[in-house]
Amino acid sequence: MSNSPKINVVVRPAGSDTCILDVQGELTTFAEDKLMAAYNEACNHNVRNIVLNFGGLEYMSSSGIGLLVTLLIRAQRQQKRLLACGLDDHYRHIFQLTRLDEAISIHPDEASALADAATPPAQPASW
Repeated sequence: MSNSPKINVVVRPAGSDTCILDVQGELTTFAEDKLMAAYNEACNHNVRNIVLNFGGLEYMSSSGIGLLVTLLIRAQRQQKRLLACGLDDHYRHIFQLTRLDEAISIHPDEASALADAATPPAQPASW
């Protein structure tokens, strides 16, 4: 396994208060810099919702799950809401096992995630 990140994260604005992070490739410990840079770029757009689009995800390690927990904590401290879409059945099950689905709203597609982002959030689970 190479130490270079095999991930690309593209930030796309989606309305006035939402950004989409298109996660493409492998979410492993080596992806931290790119994932956090994309999160910071999204925050620079002064949004309250960040949609993680995993449609291009090829692989996620346990370290990648750890990065998502770190991202979730950072988002909650900054009063941002994380939503996710594009997870296949395997990773959706992992989100359930790790209870990430209780804090990150999971959606089957980008359109439903954006529709949810347009509604006021319920009281989020805290980590």
